[in-house]
Formats: sequence, structure tokens, C-alpha cells
Amino acid sequence: MTFVVTENCIKCKYTDCVEVCPVDCFHEGPNFLVIDPEECIDCTLCEPECPAKAIFAEDDLPADQAKFKALNAELTKLWPVITEKKEQAPDATEWDGKPGKLPLLER
Repeated sequence: MTFVVTENCIKCKYTDCVEVCPVDCFHEGPNFLVIDPEECIDCTLCEPECPAKAIFAEDDLPADQAKFKALNAELTKLWPVITEKKEQAPDATEWDGKPGKLPLLER
């Protein structure tokens, strides 16, 4: 099993999760993070660290977020690994919890 970053991360991009990951499985895009399913060891450390509650175990993915499992796997091949915490997006609190952000995902 792996963990999956879902829609609420878009335009928030908190990186608290990155700091606790023991295997550096997070990859960073312009306004979103993803988890490499091949590297994730299911340690559960990242999920409670996400202020936006955007990380789920794949078995617990809400039905409307299921597409993010494949999206994480796809984008992890394109984006660089991130290993240190950075500042969140400047307007992260404004975007946190807003639905329908997938069209805003920057590749």
C-alpha cells in the first residue's frame, strides 16, 4: 500500500509531510506535491503532518479522489524529489478546502 496526495494539496503545497518522510518519496511540482508509490514504505508519518489533510492511504482514498493515485504515479516520474520543508504557497490558507482545484494543477 502507498499514500496518495489528493486535490486539496493543489495551490496549498504545504511541505510539512516532506520533513518526516524517511525515504524521500515526495516530488515537487509548481503547485502540488506527489508521493512516489514505488518508494513509499507505508510508514504513515506524512498523513498526520499535512495541514490541508490532503494525504490518504490508498485504501482510504475517497471515491472522488481515486484519480489521484494514478496522477501521483505519473507526476512522480516528471518532478524532482523534495527533501526539505519549504514555505507553503503564499495564498495557501485561501485555497485550503476549496473543491474543484484539479483544473488548476500546474504540470
